[in-house]
Amino acid sequence: MQQKKKLNTNNKSLPVRLENLSKFYIEGETKHQILDSVSIDFVKSKFTVMLGKSGSGKSTILNLISGIDIPDSGDVHIDDKTITKLSEKERTLFRRDNIGIIFQFFNLIPTLTILENVTLPQELMGIESSLYLKNSKDLLEKVGMSNRLNAYPDKLSGGEQQRVAIARALAHNPSLILADEPTGNLDTQTGKIVLDLLLNLTREFGKTMIMATHSNDIIPFADEVFRLEQGKLIKSNQV
Repeated sequence: MQQKKKLNTNNKSLPVRLENLSKFYIEGETKHQILDSVSIDFVKSKFTVMLGKSGSGKSTILNLISGIDIPDSGDVHIDDKTITKLSEKERTLFRRDNIGIIFQFFNLIPTLTILENVTLPQELMGIESSLYLKNSKDLLEKVGMSNRLNAYPDKLSGGEQQRVAIARALAHNPSLILADEPTGNLDTQTGKIVLDLLLNLTREFGKTMIMATHSNDIIPFADEVFRLEQGKLIKSNQV
């Protein structure tokens, strides 16, 4: 019988370095370059924002950092790991153990309750059930959803679903948080509430967070801001 794991209590925060990243996509017979030799350092334990219009390559960068996708050239370094040198299986395991991802459209599993959505990643990691149940309930309390544990996603508002998604992303105590337009599908007031919640939790736990957004409203909250224009990531002075 496989021994069950304990929860990860290491609050380590990871730096991220992009080295000469380039990425192309093919449309018909035309080859388009979406990233052009991007090199940048994301400081650990900081909240960094990547600003850019839709289709500029923001989500592509997050996918490359997480190892969901690989670049056509260049490397992604997270701490002492070169993600682009890992096999697909190794990238999957690294992402599972070290990265929390928050999506614009929540990506909750509709057939699972709120509690089950948060416990599932920990269960798949082989964490003891008594530990992941307590951890999940504690996180759902922190995001203000402790009274909806047995509800299903379709019974929640957009803001409530994103709160659950934040709890799920933090449940395995990742060292790096990637947020892809996490307020983009919410109204302005709900978006601010969700952003405040996300920032408070990531700073409480000392996480590195990289957020992709098209909204300038996020700038005042960021430690660093980069603009993605014509395939280049350029540091902004607007912080």
